Amino acid sequence: MHHRSKVWIAGAFLLTACTSDERPAPLAPLSAPTGAAQTTAAAIERIEARDDEIRAVIALDPTAMEQARRLEEGPTSSPLHGMPVLLKDNIETAGPLATTAGSLALADNVTGRDAPLVAGLRAAGAVILGKTNLSEWANFRSENSNSGWSAVGGQTVNPWAMDRSPCGSSAGSGAAVAAGYTDYAVGTETNGSITCPAAMNGVVGFKPSVGMVSRTHIVPISVTQDTAGPMTRTVAQAAQMMDAMAGSDPADPATADADRYKGRFVPALSGATLRGKRLGVLQFATGFETDAAFARARALLEAQGAILVEIEEIGADRLDGQLSYDILLTEFRDGVNRYLATTDPAQVPTRTLADLIVFNASNARELAIFDQSIFEKAEETRIDDDYRDKVKQNLEWSGRNGIDRLLSENDLDALIFPTTAPAMLIDHVHGDSWNGGGAGYLAAWAGYPHLTVPMGLSKGLPVGLSFVGTKWDDPAILALGHAYEQARGDFPRPTFARSTSDLAPFAPYVEPAN
Repeated sequence: MHHRSKVWIAGAFLLTACTSDERPAPLAPLSAPTGAAQTTAAAIERIEARDDEIRAVIALDPTAMEQARRLEEGPTSSPLHGMPVLLKDNIETAGPLATTAGSLALADNVTGRDAPLVAGLRAAGAVILGKTNLSEWANFRSENSNSGWSAVGGQTVNPWAMDRSPCGSSAGSGAAVAAGYTDYAVGTETNGSITCPAAMNGVVGFKPSVGMVSRTHIVPISVTQDTAGPMTRTVAQAAQMMDAMAGSDPADPATADADRYKGRFVPALSGATLRGKRLGVLQFATGFETDAAFARARALLEAQGAILVEIEEIGADRLDGQLSYDILLTEFRDGVNRYLATTDPAQVPTRTLADLIVFNASNARELAIFDQSIFEKAEETRIDDDYRDKVKQNLEWSGRNGIDRLLSENDLDALIFPTTAPAMLIDHVHGDSWNGGGAGYLAAWAGYPHLTVPMGLSKGLPVGLSFVGTKWDDPAILALGHAYEQARGDFPRPTFARSTSDLAPFAPYVEPAN
């Protein structure tokens, strides 16, 4: 089959958060066959049945069934034992698959290396099923890009309505979980690349504290903001993945303290409650067609005993977003040059960012949808004192004087807000149209944990509820999201509408009135 697929499926309807006219008909739950081989075979069958349409999966690992059969010969090691996991295609594996970041320049980049997070998943008994599509170079190539498009994988689409974006850059991972291929996938985030596609696809997405999960053997953007994290059907599944992926790695100094948290994620969910928890509602991060769903989510939180504290403004002079962008430009050039130096020149002839720019300029497919303006700006940067000062300012504003101050001044357990707007249309002429985005940038800039959980539908499309905490507060943030999810109840599967007009809230009105 053709394994370069786009997927867009959003989690589902929230019984306590959707009106009856929004509710899609629930689909039958996925079968849960026993045994690693049966489970893996069923996941492959679902991908082969749907993914030529959704395009979420770039490649299936041809060793997946062999992995699964070997696991059946040994003892069950963890909740992940025998579970198929999909990886965003900027994460290296020791198997036969290339790690492309969606770029034709890396099409033959078979490194033979497991990223430490992949080694952790294997040790927990997971089956590495394959690689998912992404916004090319994790959406760090063009200022006018299309989320979910890469030269290798094509355009991933939104399973709720296939003319809608899956967001990005972890587009394929979010869409694959929403489509029901598997309940477990890995994404990466620099600024919104886990939480946005999770929210727009209606699944759970968790961006851990930077340093909780090693970044070794992951194609980089930012040494200060990059992290990998789980994208799953439930918060409990995200916790299972975190127990496998978290940990210290001598090759990644940011992870020096991570071993202290390994094995604490699933236990943190035991007895999880919202009763007495003080949650700061970031009113300045609300709106953008999420108000009705957010109001229902707030009512549910209060019904469970949470205390909601209104925060009208951030309370500090806003930092210019250009400063963060400048940091990413500088770190990307340095990071990608270092990464390319570790690859095999016979497989990856492009050895620097400058080489990549030349490669793209000579390849019609690479520049057919959008340009490489970010690459060109990044190539002009250098690590210097100005860069270091910007990093210090950014971390101070978003962290100690941002999230930490808001938590302390209001005696809060976490901050909450709608994650982002419902999915925008896919538009290869004008690029992505961003219609609102919560306050996830605070957690991204600070390197703090950010969890999004589906909270309902807006005009037939899913929207998410965000929980943000301080550095290393990851288990507690997952516990809050788990308690909310348990109170919220199940979501149905998406309906795979061909277009927005086919969604239940609109279908009766697209024809003329009688």
